[in-house]
Amino acid sequence: MRCAVVVVAAWLGAPRAAAQLPDGPGKQETVRLCSQCHAADVVMSVRQDRGGWAGTLRKMSALGAKGTDEEFRAVLGYLATHFPADQVPRINVNTIELESGLTLRRSQATAIIAYRSQYGTFKSLEDLKKVPGLDPATIDAKKDRVTF
Repeated sequence: MRCAVVVVAAWLGAPRAAAQLPDGPGKQETVRLCSQCHAADVVMSVRQDRGGWAGTLRKMSALGAKGTDEEFRAVLGYLATHFPADQVPRINVNTIELESGLTLRRSQATAIIAYRSQYGTFKSLEDLKKVPGLDPATIDAKKDRVTF
């Protein structure tokens, strides 16, 4: 019985989903595969990078979404193009967002705060690399997410 309800719901929801989603290659496959369980607004509310979408599609496949490899590739391309991850916000190292915003260990964030308290605000990446206990390679890896 549950399967019949899902099929009917998908069949009724597919035209509405198609109208709401932006046009582009892979739209038809996305409507067919994703509307098996989701309304278009659910799909449109999520923003992920290509790797995130690939993980979501693997999960949906494991949960029973039916489609060919070619269809899943088309859906992946469509979702990654039309619903990309929002730009990762930059973190001002002169504020308290360090630990969660830059995914630092608590000890690293504490070292940055202590150094900043003693020497004043950071003006550059080189200033930040002077903090004892911080690996310069870690700072370099996060340089695109840092602002002063």
